[in-house]
Amino acid sequence: MSAFLYAATRTPFGRFNGALAGVRPDDLAAAAITSTLATVPELDPAAIDDVVWGNANGAGEENRNVGRMAALLAGLPVSVPGTTVNRLCGSGLDAAMAASRTIESGDAEIVLTGGVESMTRAPWVLPKPTGPFPVGDLTAVSTTLGWRLVNPRMPEEWTVGLGEANELLRERFGISRERQDRFAARSHELAHQAWESGFYDDLVTPVAETDLVRDEGIRAASTPDVLATLRTVFRSPERGGTITAGNASPLNDGASAVLLGSEGAADTIGAAPVARVAGRGVTALDPRSFGFAPVEAANRALARAGIGWEQVGAVELNEAFAVQALACVDAWGIDPAIVNQKGGAIAIGHPLGASGGRLLATLAKVLRESGRRYGVAALCVGVGQGLAVVLENTDDTGRLR
Repeated sequence: MSAFLYAATRTPFGRFNGALAGVRPDDLAAAAITSTLATVPELDPAAIDDVVWGNANGAGEENRNVGRMAALLAGLPVSVPGTTVNRLCGSGLDAAMAASRTIESGDAEIVLTGGVESMTRAPWVLPKPTGPFPVGDLTAVSTTLGWRLVNPRMPEEWTVGLGEANELLRERFGISRERQDRFAARSHELAHQAWESGFYDDLVTPVAETDLVRDEGIRAASTPDVLATLRTVFRSPERGGTITAGNASPLNDGASAVLLGSEGAADTIGAAPVARVAGRGVTALDPRSFGFAPVEAANRALARAGIGWEQVGAVELNEAFAVQALACVDAWGIDPAIVNQKGGAIAIGHPLGASGGRLLATLAKVLRESGRRYGVAALCVGVGQGLAVVLENTDDTGRLR
């Protein structure tokens, strides 16, 4: 038995403290659920066997199990269960992978999956003191991104910041600042072109009571020359620093939803599937090299799909940093032109738990529009992990083989 993608939409991705800052994460998730189910009006929501949702935070308004909370807020019957998975920035893709396995096992026919993150509204947390009425001060810790409340037994070299880890990756592979800036400018250019051409019109639905209709971070005027003027963030140029706010993904708010089902669920859903989940891959390596983890994850997913890179017509690779994306593309030895053809996270944004659903939805549509049969969605995950999914275009009409 196989799992198929039937429908997918997302909210626009807002900037940190931007247009979606006033929207709770559970409401963002509910909005994505509502917009996706609206594309399959014949589906009775009571027929959904489970909701599997990705979220990297969970410490605040997500109320720990945002999958269940969002399903209730979206008006799904109380009989529809919901769970939340956390694999940091891979949470949304991990949720879809878990849901696809459930369908393939026969334990479910229809699973609604997706993910959400409000990085703006992520709370500060206080560690509990070991005893009552401590004498010293307590420090509030941001839960927005990265390490927090680190176990002192964790080796120090594993807990370097995300930016420093990618500077180390840049040293390892000799990827220049100029090349990173060119890649970042391309992301903005292609995302802008995709919006202007109408590519995202049926994939993105505005959130009620907000004015945002497009991804807020896209800068059509970004060029390599403009990006070259930005200062480095994690290291000084004298220390070899190359990563800037312009060639790394920003902090964002947003949600995405993906409806998966068995082949036999088509009648219940009232629509034909648009793609089949053909392979999955999960891998891990040294936490400092997390940006390189998609390489082996994608290779494993392709092996499980029974195909090679020469059969892949499109790749959606989450651009956490330009340097790690370039390192992955180089390692795969693929044509860079097939990667992120409609822009990537540097321009569109990376609201952690929501990114996996965005990748799958975009990939499925790119495959259908191009007529290519196979595509790969992949992303890196903090603390040294990578995830990948192979999709097969199920539209035989005019499909290139």
